[in-house]
Amino acid sequence: MKRMKTNCGRNETELAGILLDPRPAPAKVQKHVAECEHCQDELEQMKATMNLLDAWKAPEPNPYFLTRLGARMREEREAVPSDWFAGVVARMRARVAYGSGLHMRPLAAMALTVALLVGGGAYLGVTDWMQPAQTTNPNTAVVHDLQILDNNAQVLDQMEALTSNESGD
Repeated sequence: MKRMKTNCGRNETELAGILLDPRPAPAKVQKHVAECEHCQDELEQMKATMNLLDAWKAPEPNPYFLTRLGARMREEREAVPSDWFAGVVARMRARVAYGSGLHMRPLAAMALTVALLVGGGAYLGVTDWMQPAQTTNPNTAVVHDLQILDNNAQVLDQMEALTSNESGD
């Protein structure tokens, strides 16, 4: 049978629901799956995948894993470095890697909070968010231009009056 993209596209999303949901699918979807070979193949492939996943068993974790990990961490902590600088670096690395008596996460969280508050306050101070936004009316620019032209015309009239007075004297 010929595959119709519109019906298959809509019904392919329902195939997983048909497989997983114990309730019956809508009659329209069941009819399409019964008639469409492509959708039947998809449904069979999904069933085969689900059967394989049901048969798979997760491996059991090794019961001695945590014990060996703890011993290895103790060995690394107690390892003596060869010279003074390497000792300082090793102690700093151990403090970061294995932790110390002082827990740094709360301090880091407080420092980050303060930095965000200061940065946010500085941003708000720069953007002047307390002042209302000035709305510009498109007619305002036109009126302003006309006022400037009117002032220019007045200045030109005054200059002409001055030149006519000087030439008349």
